[in-house]
Amino acid sequence: MLSQQELITLFKETRKDSEDICSYLETEDYVVQPIVDVSPPKWHLGHTTWFFEEFVLKKYAESHKLFDKNTAYVFNSYYESVGDKVIRTNRGNLSRPTVSWIYEFRDYVTNSMLELLNNKDLDEEALGVIEIGCHHEKQHQELLYTDIKYILGNNPLFPKYNEQFKENPIQNFKKDWITLGEGLYEIGHKSDAFCYDNEQGVHKVFLCDFEISNKLVTNGEFLEFMEAGGYQDVLLWHAEAWDWVNEHTIRSPFYWHKIDGEWHTYTLNGLVKLEPEAPVTHVSYYEAFAYAQWKGMRLPTEQEWEASQDQFEWGSRWEWTESAYSPYPNYKKPEGALGEYNGKFMVNQKVLRGGSVATSARHTRHTYRNFFHPQLRWQFTGFRLVK
Repeated sequence: MLSQQELITLFKETRKDSEDICSYLETEDYVVQPIVDVSPPKWHLGHTTWFFEEFVLKKYAESHKLFDKNTAYVFNSYYESVGDKVIRTNRGNLSRPTVSWIYEFRDYVTNSMLELLNNKDLDEEALGVIEIGCHHEKQHQELLYTDIKYILGNNPLFPKYNEQFKENPIQNFKKDWITLGEGLYEIGHKSDAFCYDNEQGVHKVFLCDFEISNKLVTNGEFLEFMEAGGYQDVLLWHAEAWDWVNEHTIRSPFYWHKIDGEWHTYTLNGLVKLEPEAPVTHVSYYEAFAYAQWKGMRLPTEQEWEASQDQFEWGSRWEWTESAYSPYPNYKKPEGALGEYNGKFMVNQKVLRGGSVATSARHTRHTYRNFFHPQLRWQFTGFRLVK
């Protein structure tokens, strides 16, 4: 666990980073909610602020006065035990509170938190909650990038967000296969550094021999799948996935556009020509699975990924795995509202590993277990193959 002084530094940089991400937005951009999975940027800024007021200041700062009595109702996300909340689909219908009000709320809570951290010796429980709050906000920083991309990328003008954002790093090395032998491997978070509860419960798993690619599947490789009729071949898809493909007329990764016979993709730098050597992104688990079937291979399990990750580069794409999101052996859900953070989502979702170009600094680790429903594509998701 971080010391109190280290936590002050982490807290200050985290709060600043969120506002830096939003500094490229126009006021109108803060309010839009095109689909249920995308929240308005101003809601992210308010929600991460409410978290600190609800779970830290209300409990550990005796003299703290709430900024507004309605903040919990507006900015609670899924903490049922905390109280009523605005329905998720209605977040984009709230013109009030205004963006300027949100920033006043942030300043008020940030200053109150710093006053608490600088003037009171906090116990391990309090420091632990604050550290979770910082990493919770880092998660929302990634959501800010992906939600902003969805908002702007579904604007017919394809506006640029930030020309400096590097979205598509090229894997400049030869493709190779990494072999791991049959045997027992230890899985789970082992150090005293921060992790989420779903990473805990160190345990051993038995793995058979496998080979895993040192490179992610690229745009060019995925285009070959498309041109070979991959989206039209029912034999490559799960039944549920085939229904999804046809219901939504899916024919390419998200953000791909064919213009004058050439493939382009929307990026946070605007609409650009597709880079064949860049790792494919914004694909669902369904598409990753179908591609692997087409190649006569498969996706790695999360245990295979973790056992081999120190032998390849990772971090530019969240990588789909073949593993269902479920608790590790001996997993224990935390008491109270924070127990809602991970445990109740351990059903009908797939695990992703690694991190992405949108993941905040000091937030990734090889035991991190991200999770999404298999049809979702708005995150920077990609995949590698196993044979």
